[in-house]
Amino acid sequence: MPLASRTPVALAALSLVLAASAAAAQERRSTLEDQQSVAITIYNEDLALVKDARKVPIDEGVNRIALRDVSARLRPETALLRSLSNPGSFSLLEQNFDFDLLTPEKLLEKYVGRSVRVVRTHPTTGAETSETAQVLGAQGGVVLKMGDRIETGVPGRIVFDGVPANLRDRPTLVTELQSRRAGTQDLELSYLTAGLSWKADYVAELNADDSALDLNGWVTLNNQSGTAYSNARLQLVAGDVNRVRDDLHLAKAERAVMTMAAPAPAAMAQEALFEYHLYTLNRPTTLADNQTKQVALLSASEVPVTKELLISGADFYYRAQAGEIGQKLKAGVFVEFSNREAARLGMPLPKGVVRVYKRDSAGNAQFVGEDRIDHTPKNEKLRLHLGDAFDVTADKKQTDFRRRDPNNKASYAMESAYEMVIRNAKTEAVTVTVREPVPGEWTMLEESQRHTKVAAGTAEWRVSVPAGGSSTLRYRVLVRY
Repeated sequence: MPLASRTPVALAALSLVLAASAAAAQERRSTLEDQQSVAITIYNEDLALVKDARKVPIDEGVNRIALRDVSARLRPETALLRSLSNPGSFSLLEQNFDFDLLTPEKLLEKYVGRSVRVVRTHPTTGAETSETAQVLGAQGGVVLKMGDRIETGVPGRIVFDGVPANLRDRPTLVTELQSRRAGTQDLELSYLTAGLSWKADYVAELNADDSALDLNGWVTLNNQSGTAYSNARLQLVAGDVNRVRDDLHLAKAERAVMTMAAPAPAAMAQEALFEYHLYTLNRPTTLADNQTKQVALLSASEVPVTKELLISGADFYYRAQAGEIGQKLKAGVFVEFSNREAARLGMPLPKGVVRVYKRDSAGNAQFVGEDRIDHTPKNEKLRLHLGDAFDVTADKKQTDFRRRDPNNKASYAMESAYEMVIRNAKTEAVTVTVREPVPGEWTMLEESQRHTKVAAGTAEWRVSVPAGGSSTLRYRVLVRY
């Protein structure tokens, strides 16, 4: 058709097509080959800051740069591209994050309503035949219109004319910018992303008499962001950073299995950052996609610990008659140590799980319990609940209960008495802490051994129990409300 015979609408449409084609042709791809360095700061709760530095040629005027191999879980509203070599030399016009990746299923979805070719191979002769078909649907399988029939599960190959422009083979951030100068520039793309997470894991080994432990700390890194980070400068932020929550529920990384292998000397330095703590790996590391990596955090030996057997009560039986309170009550097993330099520690510890082991008579390390710790500053104590004692149990009952003034309904003064028999089946004597939360205003009237008032509403006894024997604790208390 001669150009003069085209309608204005057709000319306008043609101009748009040519402009779109020219824009597509002008797109400049930047791959990991352009990457000069990458730095990652990973926070708790599945959040990371990525700084990706690349050397990219830029033309004067409008540029369309496709930055490939960014995180597939990049938050596009946080992306910021700037020039390190020529600050202020360009202004950003538009950014598009293409995370719809090229797969057979996605390709079919993009071709719904469009034509493809179905190529069949004759099973005997090997001759190929081709037939044009229209894609009607691609959800759960392909639906094709071929001539005057509809077919599903079509045997043969489906041939496409091309790849739609909005499909990429890997996550890509397309940036359109206006540059005031031409030349190669050092660019830095920074963004927040999900899919990168870290947690601290600790392995502790108790000595023979439970008086000290060796503590090894690991940082477990998990990369599910959809891309790799080669020779990255790695930093970790420990602390509870406030974030605005959206409706996207992010997947949690699975727990890694810890081993008893001793780590190398601590490879991370730490410093205060705002109200958090920053840990910096002293060497670059590579995080492959879908990889879990462990890095040594700390190593301390012969950290003094104290072990406690604890039986805790409740406050409900001080208000009414209770009778039998419990039989074969188990004593909880706790170990406690100080995060101090004098105790061979003394560094801020990120929150995580401490798994405790102890060697048996044959010298094999056996798992004896684990507990989760919160972020623990320097000079604070750590207390781990490892489980319940097997050989130390107690029977407890209320032996007396009465109101001091039963005829006065306004009086809430109750007097009650208790007996606890603690049994020890071990071959060595133990000391058991009995901790009772006593409500209201209370006075200890009688007791078989002296208590300690450790808090306003808590009485505590330390009861020695001989090997293979038992000890009885008796007390009477007056409670006023």
